[in-house]
Amino acid sequence: GLSQYSSDPRTEWDLSSHSTREQVLEAVRNLRYKGGNTFTGLALTHVLEQNLKPDAGARLEAEKLVILLTDGKSQDDASLAAQTLKNLGIEIFAIGVKNADEAELRQVASEPLELTVYNVLDFPLLSSLVSKLTRVLCTRIKERSHKESTDTPVNTGPQLSPTDLKISAVTSKSMHLAWSPPLRPPRKYRVVYYPSKGGTPKEVVLEGAVSSVQLSNLTSHTEYLVSVIPVYDTAVGDGLRGVTSTLPLSPPRSLRVSELSHNSLRLSWKAAQGATHYLVLCSAAPDGAED
Repeated sequence: GLSQYSSDPRTEWDLSSHSTREQVLEAVRNLRYKGGNTFTGLALTHVLEQNLKPDAGARLEAEKLVILLTDGKSQDDASLAAQTLKNLGIEIFAIGVKNADEAELRQVASEPLELTVYNVLDFPLLSSLVSKLTRVLCTRIKERSHKESTDTPVNTGPQLSPTDLKISAVTSKSMHLAWSPPLRPPRKYRVVYYPSKGGTPKEVVLEGAVSSVQLSNLTSHTEYLVSVIPVYDTAVGDGLRGVTSTLPLSPPRSLRVSELSHNSLRLSWKAAQGATHYLVLCSAAPDGAED
């Protein structure tokens, strides 16, 4: 599977899209480069929520590997998002090119760093990594496969996945989420939320017995994407997803003009709820009107 990212991640193809090496290579040849910003944290969250799911071809019993290829420093918190993946047993390899921040690559990658962090000066030099990286990846998969228990749950649905996400009590800076828990309670929930037009993902981690949360300190008049992801000891259930917009801030109302003179006027209005200051702008009348 492959995703590209800038300020907004984009899935190019899922794990289940191609079944032969030739099909994958052809897809790579037809790949269109996506320019833009470098929101690596948002991209890692996208991979977890969109690409490492059964309906995208991820098998719960299979090893999960993410290879991050970047040529710049992230403009959001990549280490927090990476730690979430690593806590779920997903192994991250970080490959930097040109202006990549090696310190950030080392924060994002899984241990041992001497096997998971690579940095080259330019894109053509990536070919020099292929042989070593292939050997390392195959070896790591074999090692991890032997360590994993054979009773990893392979089914999702009501056993592992919550249902019926309800978003209520929406204000200009908060909202309340509630859901019906799965038949098998998870160890914990990850609640991830961020503006749909791009922004740093924020996350709340809840105990598995909890089935609601209040999200606060949101931006007014903004559409948010929210995800509720159940986490088990050996699996991640299908997440619930929703979208809603916070309310705009309250405006002042009933503007009135009085006490006019040749060089002054008085304004009055009904207060806006929660406002601490007002900014009053005035400008000359349109052309043709009297001063």
